[in-house]
Amino acid sequence: MKTLIPTGLAAALLLSTSSAWAAQPTCAVADYAQQARDLIAPYLEAQSFSGSILVAKDGAPVWRESFGAADREWDVPNTADTKFRLGSITKQFTATAILQLVDQGKLSVDDPISKYYVDAPAAWSKVTIKHLLTHTSGIPSYTALPGFFEKNSMSPLSPDGIIKLTRDMPLEFEPGTKYNYDNTGYILLGYVIEKVSGETYADYVAKHIFTPLGMKDTGYDVSGVILRHRASGYKPTKDGWKNADYLDMTLPYAAGSLYSTTGDLLIWDRALTEREILTPASRQAMFTDYGNHYGFGWGIKPVAGHDQVSHGGGINGFSTGISRYPKDGVVAIVLANYGGSPSNSIAENLAGLCVGTWRPPKAITLPTATLDRYVGAYVLSPTFTLTITRQGDQLISQGTNQGPAPIYPSAPGEFFLKIVDAQISFTQTGDAVATALVLHQGGRDTTAPRAAKP
Repeated sequence: MKTLIPTGLAAALLLSTSSAWAAQPTCAVADYAQQARDLIAPYLEAQSFSGSILVAKDGAPVWRESFGAADREWDVPNTADTKFRLGSITKQFTATAILQLVDQGKLSVDDPISKYYVDAPAAWSKVTIKHLLTHTSGIPSYTALPGFFEKNSMSPLSPDGIIKLTRDMPLEFEPGTKYNYDNTGYILLGYVIEKVSGETYADYVAKHIFTPLGMKDTGYDVSGVILRHRASGYKPTKDGWKNADYLDMTLPYAAGSLYSTTGDLLIWDRALTEREILTPASRQAMFTDYGNHYGFGWGIKPVAGHDQVSHGGGINGFSTGISRYPKDGVVAIVLANYGGSPSNSIAENLAGLCVGTWRPPKAITLPTATLDRYVGAYVLSPTFTLTITRQGDQLISQGTNQGPAPIYPSAPGEFFLKIVDAQISFTQTGDAVATALVLHQGGRDTTAPRAAKP
């Protein structure tokens, strides 16, 4: 199960820096900057966010602010110039590189991967580049191997070495019939880019994407290189914030090894809208939903009649999100150097707030006698219990080995969290105590019965 509540509440108070922008408000709400700060405030209070945020309309920032420390040991604050590891936001650049090679006539997305990876097993005979781009190949993801990070995170591997980790495993399904997020697929795409272009993946994206666009603060992250303004990454633990575990950056490769800044990602947003970084046909292919709310390196979904494309990223010590409404000219970029930050949800809400497709939920007041009916422990799994307590007129939720977080009533029996994109519904009748709760998170509903009293 995914974590419900970011941990690390025992850390020192967050620092905050901001950049003032004179851009006139152009969002659907006139007081956008204030409402955006109100949105982020609960995360700061809970010490579950540290990073930089930029929201822009038609290329002009409407809110830009940085919070927390790029280096907590030296009290160096995050700023607009801070470089963050992007994690899976890398995939949209990998997809762009593939489509550039398509535009040059050097490959087709319908080519079988075996045309470029000669050691492909017979089981991959039907796997195409398009399947890899859309996570529909059926090839197992190397990052899902049991104990992979514990055993392999410090050891460098070549792209071929990474591919070999799952190459001889059975496909999880017939190519094209299902969707399963697959980092191995994007490692293979990086391999194809190198094979076809004759350049390393890092050199290719630098030469053909970052340099032409003027993205001077974006590149392939290499731990041993001295990189100015690089943020340190932190992870949540039950004892507070800790330095993130080391990860050799050969391992994420074309699936997650890039770094950038909010400013460079705004350049990227504008390039996707205004520049000929891709032909119109390839740009349309990138942003087509192929049946699983996913295009080429982007999640795709309609929101209240508006087209939205977005993607999140998570890598040791970092959490990122970029949400775009291309037809509305709105983009929200959230880069955090804290692995417990729900950055993609924050980005989607900030973008939706600007467009007018999202409004913060409103809390109501319930009598304490009503609140007491929900107090108790609820078992979501054999190893995870969500405990609900009351402090005055406020209910507090706390998951196993996690910090406490307030929950707010939107109606009797219905509650929401402010620091996690999740809702809780209680099963309760009359004056009796609740017998169960349902956690609504990540598009899934999980029922948790009340724990029996010892």
